[in-house]
Amino acid sequence: MPDSGPAWLYEAGIGEARAALVDDDQIVEAAIELDTEALKVGLVARARLVELLPGRRGRVTLDGGEALINHLPPGITQGASLTVEIVREALPEAGRAKLAKAVPSDLPPCAAPTLYERLMATGLPVRSPFAHEPDALEAAGWSELLDEAVSGEIVFPLGALRLSPTPAMTLFDVDGAPPLDALAVAAAHAVARAIRRHGIGGSIGIDFPTIAGKAQRNAVAMAIDESLPQPFERTAMNGFGFLQIVRPRPRASIPEILRADPVAAAARAALRTLERTPPTASRRHTLPAAVHARLMTRPDWLTELARRTGVVHELESAR
Repeated sequence: MPDSGPAWLYEAGIGEARAALVDDDQIVEAAIELDTEALKVGLVARARLVELLPGRRGRVTLDGGEALINHLPPGITQGASLTVEIVREALPEAGRAKLAKAVPSDLPPCAAPTLYERLMATGLPVRSPFAHEPDALEAAGWSELLDEAVSGEIVFPLGALRLSPTPAMTLFDVDGAPPLDALAVAAAHAVARAIRRHGIGGSIGIDFPTIAGKAQRNAVAMAIDESLPQPFERTAMNGFGFLQIVRPRPRASIPEILRADPVAAAARAALRTLERTPPTASRRHTLPAAVHARLMTRPDWLTELARRTGVVHELESAR
């Protein structure tokens, strides 16, 4: 794809929609939207208050699931109906997912904007390459992005980052050789790029090498400010090399999405590959056993694959 300034690449894939903001042939921002009935940010709908909690908080049910709600109207009673807007989607966590969050709304009921509609709202060009065309998303580094999200290993010129999502925060650990001042500044730029690329929000902790001197620590903080778009808040780097960032977290990051169900993620990636297989190639494909088993539970995905490619693919399980 010729470089003509930043532009979104969008694919309405099977099981997911995916997008990447590409600038100078590199992915600077990415998003994955799963094809589910889960509550999505921007949905406005009628709900029923099923539990009152202290502090004008509660739990509501609506088509698509449950949500926690803040800022309830004074005097509202359990069982009452009200209109709510989803402001945060459910977040995957080990054990039990965090419920979506909602607030009361006076807006008329409406569906949540789709990923494509959100891209269009940015005002940047949106391109949707066909499956038979050169794979522009892959050329920009889509597979590398997914590998980063799953492995947590992110390499930059002077060292490497280890990304670790935890229930409390997303952690970045910095590794590299001296001089440590230069390593820390380069790592700060790399962390900021990774946060944007992977859509990471909430609390983010960065464990830099310990560096001496307030001026050197300020240079690291300034590197974050230069490379990470607002909105965000951050602390100064403390004497132990730790710096914390807080960003809005309306939805799960790409690492959280992929790690929440690795087999489903691999199945969707396999469908993307199969959709791009030339019609003259073999129709028989051997897949990892877990991926094959998951696809066998989704005949709707396989039907859509056949519709898009015009052939019925013979999928076999590796033993």
